[in-house]
Amino acid sequence: MINPYNNLYIYYLDGIPNIDTEVQDNGAFLGIWEDEAVSFLFFSCFCDDIVKEILKKNKGIILVEKYEMTGEQWHGDKIEPYYVNNLCICPPWKIPVENNKTIKKIVLDPGVVFGTGRHQTTEDCLYLIHRLCTKNKIESVLDIGTGTGLLSLGAAALDCKQVMACDFNLLAVKTTLNNIRLNKFEDRIMAFQARGEQIMGIGCDLLVANIHYDVMQHMIESPFLLEKKYFILSGLLNSEAKKVLASLSQKNVHIIERRCPDGIWNTILGKPLT
Repeated sequence: MINPYNNLYIYYLDGIPNIDTEVQDNGAFLGIWEDEAVSFLFFSCFCDDIVKEILKKNKGIILVEKYEMTGEQWHGDKIEPYYVNNLCICPPWKIPVENNKTIKKIVLDPGVVFGTGRHQTTEDCLYLIHRLCTKNKIESVLDIGTGTGLLSLGAAALDCKQVMACDFNLLAVKTTLNNIRLNKFEDRIMAFQARGEQIMGIGCDLLVANIHYDVMQHMIESPFLLEKKYFILSGLLNSEAKKVLASLSQKNVHIIERRCPDGIWNTILGKPLT
């Protein structure tokens, strides 16, 4: 497989257009990222004519700017294999030959928005998922803000039987579905679109939420948090982590660990007290 993200052509639009099936079926079209009232169209080659047609069919939407860069420039990191404990995370166009039978490979297509998995919060979440799944019986996981689905893929690779991968962004769900297929985890992972604070009632052994604080603060007030065996909360800057910990201190929970190896991003592992 050839890296489809060697070169990215990104069109920044004021407004969110309707993308018809003709564009979606075009091999150069990589996806659309929607963010409130703006959007970004991603292509693997120069597609000015296609974008002109999209604007013609969607009155009132304006092309603000366009960019051309490599996938690594866009992600801000190299797209190459790396390891978290015995998990090898690798892109589908660069799967290493691994003679060590204890290594579990996770094929991760990073897509065009959600990164390579090398952000500190993602690695810390994956590290803690590995610890919990190898030392405890974790049968079910709810992964809120799944992005590429990496944390769900990690849980499935570590033998979790039922993993629910949720994101409010449709492109994230599509990216996750592609990665589920690449790893043949269709029988273990279900990906769907929803708001995290609305699905806290789903039962699971482990809740993982690597999300923005403005969503997190509502989730931790849910009474359903105390129904999980364990929870991992991440994506928090130092000041945000202090607020989350202060809120959790008012609840009947035990904080097992707070990770912040880079001094910036925080990940919290905890469990309710019975």
